[in-house]
Amino acid sequence: MTEKAHLDHGLTLRPASLADVNAVAKLTHEVAKMEGDASFVMTAEELANAWRNEGFLVERDVFVVETQEGRVVGSEEFYNENGHCKLIADGCVHPEFRGLGIGTSLLEKMEVRAQAEMELAKPNTRVVIQSMINTRNEAGDPLLRAMGYSPIRYFWRMEIKLQEAPAAVTFPTGLELRPFIKDEHAVAVWQADNEAFRDHWGSHEFTYEKWSQKFDNPNFDPTLWMVVWDGDQIAGFSQNRFRMGSGWVGTIGVRRPWRKMGLGIALLRHSFGEFYKRGTTTIGLGVDASNPTGATRLYQRAGMVVASEHLTYEKELRPGREVEE
Repeated sequence: MTEKAHLDHGLTLRPASLADVNAVAKLTHEVAKMEGDASFVMTAEELANAWRNEGFLVERDVFVVETQEGRVVGSEEFYNENGHCKLIADGCVHPEFRGLGIGTSLLEKMEVRAQAEMELAKPNTRVVIQSMINTRNEAGDPLLRAMGYSPIRYFWRMEIKLQEAPAAVTFPTGLELRPFIKDEHAVAVWQADNEAFRDHWGSHEFTYEKWSQKFDNPNFDPTLWMVVWDGDQIAGFSQNRFRMGSGWVGTIGVRRPWRKMGLGIALLRHSFGEFYKRGTTTIGLGVDASNPTGATRLYQRAGMVVASEHLTYEKELRPGREVEE
């Protein structure tokens, strides 16, 4: 596509470098806080770690817009989620600088980047680019629609604020919670993770190399990973960590043969209890609002409430068959 000049005078769009990570993290946090929920935003350390992932090139995959004084007021990152067929544009514009062409300019950069990435996708496969915004961002919807995106899926951040220690949890008969030992259990948890989420919208199986990048997260703590076993088989798991001063249930899953036994809510409540023991009373997680396994009802039953709502938009770049996930 041909890029157009949209930016207001005095603003500059340029490729980012690793030196911009603190400014981008600060911008993202400020914007999210203004929109009512900064709990899910990556810290500068987490963002730098993500930018160092194999296959990600900051100078190619991140763009920023700055003022004449050098203040970063807009940013956008490009990610390949699934075989070059599901592409992600993840960014934001500071509310004080909206309406100056920043969002349009950044999204156009993402589409140029996406066109190049699409050449790597298998022939005849459908290729899309997605972007997610907080539903409180009133400027985001008209911008994305004007760029050819359509809303497709809602996601919630849910949380609980504990007033007292949760009651002790009893796991279903025959199931056993064991300490997570990374070197011994990581491959089995990876396999269980892929299996548990096969029927979720937009999911795709991760290679071990990609999945295991979560161990590089500066907040990774193996003692917060809850893994429940049935003999030598993993029945369910909850991969927890601390983030932004709160507890975070990063991924919780139950394999199909062990569903409808009460294992999911037991894992969740046990996770609450572990955070409480460590002095953390606010615990959150993210969930697909249309989750097919009833996760939202489970979380509500455990006492969690919706703290913020996000909406994913999608634009089809190439029609074709859906890639196997």
